[in-house]
Amino acid sequence: MREKIAPIPFRPWMLNGLSERMVVSHYENDYGSAVRALNALRGELQALVSVGASSALIRSLKREELAAMDSIALHELYFATFGGDGRMTDGAATRLQADFGSIEAWRDDFMTTAQALRGGSGWAQLSYSHRDRRLYNHGGSETQSLVDATPILALDMHEHAYHMDFGANLTAYIDAFMRNVDWKVIENRLVRAEARAPAAAGEAAETPLPVSFDEATASFDAAEIARLGLPSVTVEELFDTLAEDEKAQVVDARPRHYFSRNVDMMRTAVWRDPNRIDQWAKELSPDKPVFVYCAYGYHVGCNVAAALRKRGFDAKYLRGGLSAWYAAGGERVLKTPDPSAIAV
Repeated sequence: MREKIAPIPFRPWMLNGLSERMVVSHYENDYGSAVRALNALRGELQALVSVGASSALIRSLKREELAAMDSIALHELYFATFGGDGRMTDGAATRLQADFGSIEAWRDDFMTTAQALRGGSGWAQLSYSHRDRRLYNHGGSETQSLVDATPILALDMHEHAYHMDFGANLTAYIDAFMRNVDWKVIENRLVRAEARAPAAAGEAAETPLPVSFDEATASFDAAEIARLGLPSVTVEELFDTLAEDEKAQVVDARPRHYFSRNVDMMRTAVWRDPNRIDQWAKELSPDKPVFVYCAYGYHVGCNVAAALRKRGFDAKYLRGGLSAWYAAGGERVLKTPDPSAIAV
């Protein structure tokens, strides 16, 4: 089964104290690398099992597979935490006070846990133990997690997560992370985790509720599609389409000011100014679908796809945008040096 890239679930340019350049690099290069590694490992394992490879080799690759799976899950949890203003909800505050004594005590413990990872690599996590029915802070590598527990908050303490903006200043990075936490998301994770807790003796078991990053991204996609009535395409689906037809119509619809300060773009795509659709739409073939992308798959790509559909084209927007394409290992090329050369 091919692991799919999850679209970036927040607007990177709106974070408080974390640069767009850093978080997008983290998403494309490190999260994307974990997804690509997992897909490669699974392909290798499938081939080896069929030819009866040695137990030692299978065991080694299975350990790498586990590390990649955990890295993906933690990265998706990390990115899905962003988008808030750092203000704790009443529900989350009440629970942290109950399990740690006070908000300050929890924060001090979480910060200390994160700081203790200095010079190494790993994740600081807040997890809900189904066994103990309470929250714990803990730190460790991708494969070091509480057994029978659900992670609620994950802070990436690998250097790639902070060095570009903060160097060795871990305190500043952790503070910036906390300013961007969406505590509504954290409280919702906790509610779902508690619903999955095993019933105590004499208690009726509650119906388990799913906890997955897909719900966070799906809620965004569903909202955008419902708002605009738009069909979309995943990066994996676009991969398959381009493998069959390298001349498929792909439009880079990043705004001129954004396109001008970036050096690359998707191979086979053409850049078109989203503010001049009437002038260049006539160049498109009405008999073939049009795939539109912007930077992250938010309003620009959606709006351009919607405008093209109004003009009779079978247009779809790329979920996750160009950033998801790069994270999935999609080929990039240097853009046309002068944007005006391809702006009709």
